[in-house]
Amino acid sequence: MSETNTRTLTVVSAGLTQPSSSRLLADRLSAATTDALADRGLVADVEIVELRDHAHAITDNLLTGFPGGALRTVTERVAASDGLIAVTPIFNASYSGLFKEFFDVLEPGTLDGAPVLLGATGGTARHSLALEHAVRPMFAYLRAAPVPTAVYAASEDWAGADDRDGGLAQRIARAGDELAAAVAGRERTERADPFENSVPFEELLARQTP
Repeated sequence: MSETNTRTLTVVSAGLTQPSSSRLLADRLSAATTDALADRGLVADVEIVELRDHAHAITDNLLTGFPGGALRTVTERVAASDGLIAVTPIFNASYSGLFKEFFDVLEPGTLDGAPVLLGATGGTARHSLALEHAVRPMFAYLRAAPVPTAVYAASEDWAGADDRDGGLAQRIARAGDELAAAVAGRERTERADPFENSVPFEELLARQTP
């Protein structure tokens, strides 16, 4: 397949353990989106990002305003992606702190118009509405374009995870198809590097000198 038939997809998982149910859901959503893109004659270039691997760098970024090397590579990948899958565990009826902090350090405008598939995991189905009252509004504020179907997986959902006629499998397939349709229909544009014209640190220090 040529480059014009390839779509970049970044999958962000905020699971705190290895393995985690958030990563499991992220993989399932990624596979469904990849299959749906293939049905449209497109190849998915997928990269999985485990936020736990960048937790210290994210905190440093919050304190300094600058991403470290590996984190900068991740943020640049997100900015350049044609679509995003974002999965968080639900704690206290909302997204995890690590999940929120990662999206806090993205440069303004990074997700403008970006198709996003939202996913979440938790111990009980009672937290499923967190996707709609917490996660979706955050991405609306970031000017992203979340697809209609968000996928929540409670502990009991995994018991029938291999049943392709089951509820979770159906939600995953529908959400993957929606993201693939949004990615396939999105006009591809070249995004500017937000760090290309940044002010050198030495100059910033000089400005603070009396």
